Amino acid sequence: MPSASLTRAPDERVAPLASIPFWLLHLAPLAAIWTGTRWQDWVLCGVLYYARMFFITAGYHRYFAHRAYELGRGMQFVMAAGGSTAMQKGVLWWAGHHRHHHRHSDDAIDIHSPRRGFFWSHVGWFLCTKHDATPLDRIKDFAKYPELRWLDRHPLVPASALALACWAWGGTSAVLIGFVLSTVLLYHGTFTINSLAHVWGARRYATRDDSRNNFWLALLTLGEGWHNNHHYYQSTANQGFFWWEVDVSYYLLRLLSWVGLARGLRTPPAHVLGANRVNGAPEAPLAERVLGLAHTAPPDGALVAPPLDA
Repeated sequence: MPSASLTRAPDERVAPLASIPFWLLHLAPLAAIWTGTRWQDWVLCGVLYYARMFFITAGYHRYFAHRAYELGRGMQFVMAAGGSTAMQKGVLWWAGHHRHHHRHSDDAIDIHSPRRGFFWSHVGWFLCTKHDATPLDRIKDFAKYPELRWLDRHPLVPASALALACWAWGGTSAVLIGFVLSTVLLYHGTFTINSLAHVWGARRYATRDDSRNNFWLALLTLGEGWHNNHHYYQSTANQGFFWWEVDVSYYLLRLLSWVGLARGLRTPPAHVLGANRVNGAPEAPLAERVLGLAHTAPPDGALVAPPLDA
């Protein structure tokens, strides 16, 4: 496996002052030791985790980064605002950087490859200053909408509104557990796809990167754990390509399509599903796929994926 340099330029080192809010969010839920909690706070935590995970996976990722389906302008704004409540920066920033990742996945200039260290791929890459700016040149197709540019400049507005709603509903404990704790868990649930999904799991398709399929990460992220599938054929609304590959985000997108809120959901053609297998091997046994035991060294092979419509 080729390795990228672990050397850090000055702008690639964690910015101590700028990263303080990120670390404080991790500590804030501990204040619930003194405030106490209610069972409703924990239910809210779970609901907000998975609701916002959907906006990240189906919205920020599959729609804005990959244009895997179509939305009307109003629903497009809802997806962007919903993703903004996850506090993972602006929609154009997120999708633009993600497009760069796919063009350079696990090569020397990939912005968050684990080949440069697990910490770097998980959180280090955005805690430095190098990637602070929104790469508007990579996301011109959505940067033309003024409402999306406004959300990208003010991503904390939707998040703050959600935090205030939690406080109005359940007081301080609802904010600490329902909002803040779910936000922290959502951070690391999302970030596992950048880190763990490139080192742990099974490889079905021959790609130039280290992407893996992982059942457990798919459960944690509503379907994003089928990461080798995704890197093989990127512009699809589904990332679970077969019936046993749980992909809740896609199921919900199907529901939205049935009521007319989404349309044109792309799926991989039949001939694509059986092509470009790792070493030409047949499908691994189901138990191995679920447990993530089918580790295969990434072979040299062409990246088979449709280009982004950008």
